[in-house]
Amino acid sequence: MIAEFSVIPIGMGESLSHYVAECVKVVQSSGLDHELTPMGTIVQGDMEQVMTVIMSCHRKVLSMSDRVMTDIRIDDRKAEHPMGAKVESVRAKL
Repeated sequence: MIAEFSVIPIGMGESLSHYVAECVKVVQSSGLDHELTPMGTIVQGDMEQVMTVIMSCHRKVLSMSDRVMTDIRIDDRKAEHPMGAKVESVRAKL
């Protein structure tokens, strides 16, 4: 499973990098393959691992603010497909 997610504290101002950094620490400690992007974080692993990491990030930011919104997009395939392979497939066609 590959999931892209973002955890957004509501009412905490314009700069969110402090919150993002705390989530990235959670993701890094999980050992899952991941990638930080300007609009979210991508993680890859089995469903339980991925959802555990996302919920851990949600809880971490919630502990730092009064309200949190978490967006999740999931790509779930029966065959294992590394997240880098998706990008390479597109680049090969360019």
